[in-house]
Amino acid sequence: MKIDLVTIFPGILEGPFKESMIKRAVDRNLVEINLVDLRQYTHDRHRQVDDTPYGGGCGMILKPEPLFEAVEDLKNKTAANRTRVILLTPQGHKFNQQMARQLSGEEHLIMICGRYEGVDERVRSGIVDIELSIGDYVLTGGEIAAAVVVDAVVRLLPGFISEEAAANESFSEPLLEHPHYTRPPEYRDMKVPDVLLSGNHGEIEKWRRQQSLKRTYERRPDLLEQAELSTEDMEYLENISKSNN
Repeated sequence: MKIDLVTIFPGILEGPFKESMIKRAVDRNLVEINLVDLRQYTHDRHRQVDDTPYGGGCGMILKPEPLFEAVEDLKNKTAANRTRVILLTPQGHKFNQQMARQLSGEEHLIMICGRYEGVDERVRSGIVDIELSIGDYVLTGGEIAAAVVVDAVVRLLPGFISEEAAANESFSEPLLEHPHYTRPPEYRDMKVPDVLLSGNHGEIEKWRRQQSLKRTYERRPDLLEQAELSTEDMEYLENISKSNN
C-alpha cells in the first residue's frame, strides 16, 4: 500500500510514523507513507494555499488549484490501478473499524488534511472520493485525524499482526474486548479472576465472552444492536439488565 498525506504542516506528521509498529511496517515494505507539502504545488512567490471566502465570513479557505494539482500529480506517480482520495473533515462520515478494514484493501490512498475553515467546495466535488471524520469535535487541522486513520488502516495490512490477534480485538465484531490480566496474580489486594488461572479453556472463553458482553452493555450498548448474539448471550444480558434495575 502507498499512502500520500497532503498537508501544509508536514512536520506534524513526521513523528507518528517513525516510531513503534508503523515504523516497522514501513521498514518491512508493507506500506509506503509519504508526506506531501501542499505548498510545493503553488506558483506565487508567497506560496499561498488559502484565501478569503466569497460572500464574506471569518477564516480562510484552502484554494482549489494546489489541491487539484497535488492529487493529479500523485495519481500520475503511482502504478496502482486505483487511488482513493480522502478528505479529513468534521463533516465526513464517522470513521470506524469497518471503514479501516475496507481501506486496508486499497492500493493507494491520498489523504487531504483540511485546515482553517475547510476546502473550496470544488475540491470536494471534483477530486475527493471519501470524506472522513474521527469524531464529533473540531481539531485545528486534519493532520492528527489522518494519523489516526493511517494507524488504524496500516495495522490491518496482511503481515502486520496475526489474524488471530486482529480477530479478537474490540470492534473486530460489534463488541468491546474483554479485560486482560498478566503477572503478578495479585497486586495491591487486586486479584486476577480465578477462572483465568484455572487452565480450563472452555470456562475461560465463556468468561471472556460474558465480560465482553458486560463491558459493551455498560459502555457502548448501541453496539449490541449490530452483534450476532446467541440464546446464551441474550440470557446473560437479560440477567445483567435485571440486576441493574
